[in-house]
Amino acid sequence: MATALTLSIAALPALAQAEPPNEIVGTWRMVQATLDPGGENVLPYGRKPNSMLVFTPDMHFIEVLTNGDTPRFASDVRGEGTDEENRMAMAQSIAFFGTYSVDENGVFSGNRVEGATFPNWIGSTRTTEDLTLTVEGDRMFETFTRPEGTRIEIEWERVN
Repeated sequence: MATALTLSIAALPALAQAEPPNEIVGTWRMVQATLDPGGENVLPYGRKPNSMLVFTPDMHFIEVLTNGDTPRFASDVRGEGTDEENRMAMAQSIAFFGTYSVDENGVFSGNRVEGATFPNWIGSTRTTEDLTLTVEGDRMFETFTRPEGTRIEIEWERVN
């Protein structure tokens, strides 16, 4: 009886369902981004982007995109920026979060935005028709086509 119980307990880890692969899980820092409105290559987050993207193992994500060259506000009190300061900060940054999915091979297959500094994105779902993430070693390449057709390409580097 003790031998059978020992064999049964030893077999339990083998019966446990293995976690599916997930090639995007982890923390990523932006290397560069280009926006292509009408054939132009614009740097939407400047020459020194200060941006991060995190994919958690429990299928949540958070993405914060900012221009590292955005000038500081004259006031150190949040909420007391001038119209011009606020407009520039909003135009050169966005943050959003939600859930994501991967296919059976661990490749990104879509996300759903649950919150964003741009409220129009809340509730939106993106599939690989408008958002692709391609991992090559410690680099990830993101291509996103906005609803109006503008395409943005971002290169990310895995943070170790």
